[in-house]
Amino acid sequence: MRLRVGLIGTGYWAKAVHAASVQHHPDADLVGVWGRDASKAADLAAEFGTQSYADVEALLGDVDALTFAVPPEVQCDLAIRAAEAGRHLLLEKPIATDVASAERLEDAAARAQVASIVFFTRRFVPETSAWLQRVEDLAGWDCGRAEFASSALVDGGVFSASPWRYDKGALWDVGPHALSLLLPALGDVTSVVAGGGRGDQVHLIMRHVDGASSTASLSMTVPPAASGNTLYVYGQSGRLPAPTSGLERARIIEAHGAALDALINQIEKPGTGHACDVRFGLRVVQILAAAERSLSSGGMLEVLTGE
Repeated sequence: MRLRVGLIGTGYWAKAVHAASVQHHPDADLVGVWGRDASKAADLAAEFGTQSYADVEALLGDVDALTFAVPPEVQCDLAIRAAEAGRHLLLEKPIATDVASAERLEDAAARAQVASIVFFTRRFVPETSAWLQRVEDLAGWDCGRAEFASSALVDGGVFSASPWRYDKGALWDVGPHALSLLLPALGDVTSVVAGGGRGDQVHLIMRHVDGASSTASLSMTVPPAASGNTLYVYGQSGRLPAPTSGLERARIIEAHGAALDALINQIEKPGTGHACDVRFGLRVVQILAAAERSLSSGGMLEVLTGE
């Protein structure tokens, strides 16, 4: 089976990662591109030898699945329409920036019984999978620490003019990266308290199930010389750092290809699910939304499943 894939989006990430990944995938074909800017969609489609679509419904009619590279608020509504049309979903994180929207998307995917993967980039890198397996094998972890410090909003690079990132900051852009590793390592988050720093910096203190805890410091406005990521867990088995070095574009494309593999596997084996499916995407949004409310109120908040 060759999966017919449509691309939603025309920006840097759509071109550099999503289109390149699908184009080179042995079991997928890039059928077409839709974007809010028709001229950009036409240019991207021409570069990758495919078709641009002015009407998203027409694209839905020609594909089996969609890969999304648009802002969360745009992605959510289009992904719901795609699910309702029976199309499988390869989503970007976060799947939305409010709980109600994320719940609507998760419900639409569940009702339509479509396959879903959320592209938490590092979860599809082999070194991360090996680290998580070692975390599971050793067990006995009491605490975790994540720091994701980027200059993406101040370095004049490809993301520095991203309106939604300016609006929502590091909590919503790099926060999902931290949670995508801390949750499988330490278990679900039950409560969170958040405090702010300079720029968009935010610090989280989280309580996990079974008494584990973690902290995360997130920023996209640090000076370029101060950029860097680190994440580790510690406990009875010692201290175990995760592989968090920067990923070159080629590695990110490979990771997206692995995410596409996971989507195809779900399609071929209905009901199997995946650790990074839309349900996990919803849980990440619930935790981030609680952190955002804590940042405003200054208090610790429980993270409820259905809030």
